[in-house]
Amino acid sequence: MRDFFRVGRDPVLAREAMIATSHPLSTAAGLEILSAGGTAVDAALAAVAVQSVVDPLMTGIGGDCFALYAPAKGDVVALNGSGRAPLAASVSRLKALGVGEITQTSPHAITVPGAVGAWTKLHGDYGRLPLATLFARAIAYAEGGYPVTPRVAHDWAREAALVAGDSGAAAVFLPDGRAPVAGARHAQPKLGDQLRAIARDGAAAFYLGPTAEALVAYLQGLGGLHTLDDFACGLEDAEYVTPISTIYRGHEVFECPPNGQGLAALMILNILSGFDLSDDLALADRLHLQAEATKLAYYHRDALIADPAHLPYPPDALLAPEVAETLRRRIRMDRVLAPALWTEPEHKDTVYLCVVDGQGNAVSLINSIFHGFGSTHLDPATGILLHSRGASFRVIEGHPNAIGPRKRPMHTIIPGMVRKDGKTVMPFGVMGGQYQAAGHAAFLSGVLDRRLDVQQAIDAPRAFGFGGTLEVEPTVEAGVLAALAARGHRVTTAANPIGGAQAIWIDPQSGLLAGGSDQRKDGCALGF
Repeated sequence: MRDFFRVGRDPVLAREAMIATSHPLSTAAGLEILSAGGTAVDAALAAVAVQSVVDPLMTGIGGDCFALYAPAKGDVVALNGSGRAPLAASVSRLKALGVGEITQTSPHAITVPGAVGAWTKLHGDYGRLPLATLFARAIAYAEGGYPVTPRVAHDWAREAALVAGDSGAAAVFLPDGRAPVAGARHAQPKLGDQLRAIARDGAAAFYLGPTAEALVAYLQGLGGLHTLDDFACGLEDAEYVTPISTIYRGHEVFECPPNGQGLAALMILNILSGFDLSDDLALADRLHLQAEATKLAYYHRDALIADPAHLPYPPDALLAPEVAETLRRRIRMDRVLAPALWTEPEHKDTVYLCVVDGQGNAVSLINSIFHGFGSTHLDPATGILLHSRGASFRVIEGHPNAIGPRKRPMHTIIPGMVRKDGKTVMPFGVMGGQYQAAGHAAFLSGVLDRRLDVQQAIDAPRAFGFGGTLEVEPTVEAGVLAALAARGHRVTTAANPIGGAQAIWIDPQSGLLAGGSDQRKDGCALGF
């Protein structure tokens, strides 16, 4: 039991239905839909639509979406709602234009957004209430305004200088020339118009007609290679795919397959499965093991994960026991080692939510514009802020993740789902760009190795080894930092909280729902 004298949260408990998001207005909108008899997908779409308005630097209709859907009876379904590069995009074309690297604000970082297509596909197959009902709260907030929450205000201010570089984005997101403070009212009426149109006409309102024409003209004006045909193809790009999975501590963990980095999360779990990570393990040892496993898995991620049509190896090959064993043997407890590929040859910002409805259906959904405020490019005619997911592409001929015609880039956003003995026990997810795969493994180890409840596992101190540095949250004691440095880690203290998470545990015997939401963000879990 939690020490009630210390600051913290307990899991939210409910018996019938629950939603957990990183924004209170998003959670409230989803709960309202559940109370009205909506499905888990209905509630998720209502929540993500609200968050696209009230957390604009993290998500929006100009971004991408992945989801895992676990029906009360039946197999887990994965949806890839990531957009594709324009047909004219290629390494040779970009090099001819003098582009050697795709930066956050480059027009080539903007693939055709996939979120709207994913939302409407999910709704058509698993929704019950009309989109107009699901989007009502989001439209009201967009048109009438909403109060900016503290964490959103903090992140908004951090990105203000970058946003100022785009006149369309600055006009919407820097009223009076500065980022709104916590409690300030902010509105996006043109975004409200877009949501009304999608509710009325479906995905065609985004990928065809005046909105697509305006977006293509805007992107071409920035130097983009986008055409109306590229957007028209986006109408059908969202597709159901077979999820990938591994067994960790007797539980089956599901992820979306590449082009997402869920494969890296499963590789980390496979590596860690050979170690004792119970609560008796010292924190320095735990963080060291997680960092070393992450380094190995991310090395493979950056070299090998790409559009599924361009993968050098099928996911099952990298999830084979002999791969995990080979990589595991490369970990030393006393010092860091350089990563190496299994084959022995010589590679941000998001919202996540999960819902369980009264029928026992569960959805794990993540929607992203990648960097804070995405590409920072906002089309003044439509009010749509466009993502920067194409910045993941390489401008390197022959690389699996090289930019190419109608190609999907490697993605960091990954929803998760856990089952045991064929029954869903937890939709879960971790936000935080590159951190997400590492965060999935660390969170699941907390729940399945340490037997923490979902809120305790979310609240646990975090560290992330990436790019040669081990970033550690300031809640980790100095002695642990010294022990990590002694093993060769280049340790730095995180300037901002590392990621965010939501999860709902479904007790397999009683059906009791226990929801957790990260206090590093503004959100909460609610149920009834």
